[in-house]
This record gives sequence, C-alpha cells and structure tokens, in this order.
Amino acid sequence: MQLLYGLHAVEEAIRSGNRRLESVVISRQRQDLRLSGISEACHAAGIPLRLESKEQLTRLARTDAHQGVVAVVAERGYSSLEELAHRREHDLFLLALDGVEDPHNLGALLRTADGAGVDGVVLPERRAAGVNATVVKTSAGAAEHVRIARVTNLVRALEELKRRNVWCVGLDERGSVDYDRFDYRCNFVLVLGGEGSGLHELTRRTCDHLLRIPMAGQVSSLNVSVAGAIVMYEAARQRRAAIASPAIEETASAAVRAKRPLKGLGS
Repeated sequence: MQLLYGLHAVEEAIRSGNRRLESVVISRQRQDLRLSGISEACHAAGIPLRLESKEQLTRLARTDAHQGVVAVVAERGYSSLEELAHRREHDLFLLALDGVEDPHNLGALLRTADGAGVDGVVLPERRAAGVNATVVKTSAGAAEHVRIARVTNLVRALEELKRRNVWCVGLDERGSVDYDRFDYRCNFVLVLGGEGSGLHELTRRTCDHLLRIPMAGQVSSLNVSVAGAIVMYEAARQRRAAIASPAIEETASAAVRAKRPLKGLGS
C-alpha cells in the first residue's frame, strides 16, 4: 500500500479510478467545500472515510503539508513500453527522463506532460525518482492520469522506440539546434537529463537529434522541469497548429522530414 496526501492528489486519485483506495482520512478541524467534495466522492465510490485530528494526519503522512486529507491507496500500476508506443490516430508524443532524482522535479514534469498532451512517460527503474506521495502532490494529482512505463535500461528502451520509427530528441546544452527550430509534428520521444549531470553520454549518443534552449544570461542551463515545460509546450503548439491547418502543415512537415537523416547519433 501507499499513502497520498494533499487535496489535488487525493481528488485526482478518486476521479481517475486507476487504483484502489483503501481508505481516506480527513482532518476534523478543517471544514470547507474542498474537503466536503472529497467526502461526497468517497461516499459515492464506497471508499471508507474517517475523521482524525490534524496532528494524527501529520503523523500518518509524515509531513504537515497534507492539507487535511490523507489516502491509503494500492501501489501504482505501470504500463509497458509496448503499450506506450502503440500507434494512435495522431503522431506519438512521449517523454523519457534520464535519471531525474528530485521528486519535486518529477512531479512538475508529470504535471506539464499531462497538460501538454504527452502520450506517456518512460522512467528508468534505478537512479531515478519513483512515483511516490511527494511526486503525486507536486503534480497536483496529474501523476494519477499520466501513463508511465518503468524500464530497466533506458538506452535499450530508446533503441526499441527507434525501431518503431519514433525519433529520439534529446535536450542538451551541447545541442546544435534551437528547440523552437525543430519540427515536432512526427512520432518522437523527448529525452531529458537528470539534475546537474544532464544526459548520460550513452543516452546522448543514442538520440537522433540534440536540441538546446538559448541562454542570454550568465548561467548555462535551466532547471530540468522548467526546460522540459518549455519544450513540451512548443511541441504542443506546433501539433495544435498542424490540426488547425492540416493541408499546409502536412506539406511543410513532409518537406522537413524528407531532409532528415535516417540514422541518428550513435546508430
């Protein structure tokens, strides 16, 4: 079992229906519409509900950031890489994280991924943050809706995606193409590196394209969750434009794709 805490996290866990909730505990000192809504949702779904003191919730959650609600839930289920890569009516849009260890960064990235319409997220099983209560709360519950695959070897997973005709696009300060000059109207996976170290060398060489975010100040890079948000929403913008004017956009997209090399770095 796993604990979730925070209004958004518990609300979205109930709403998504993706995993079983064993019980929900609400603070008896706090009475407001948000908690009343959670209480009503629990009754409607047949989820056991009880009232406890704020201090008891703090001991249960091991943090005072619970906002008056804690839920006991089943462990999260993960998708397979094959399920994420399954063909859809639209071009595939995936996110892969190469060693993001801070749960707050992971939560922020999952929240952005959900908002930008990412089809799924690939996480390595080792040397990376898992989807815990902090991640779910930081994501404002979006982690309950995003499809996630955990893989034993990220490079092998990227190679498998490439075999499925998915472009691997890494974000790296050593990249040669500005992020807003790339054509995202294709099947692609955006690969982001971990805090501080960025992309591992083998991951970098596995990517077909390396993009960069131009920096006008004195620092050379942005926080991974900020950088990821910038690129994900640029991709979402381009893809929305393609839907709005498909004839013009498809002609331009075909011309750009025809110029791309068939093999990427390290292939």
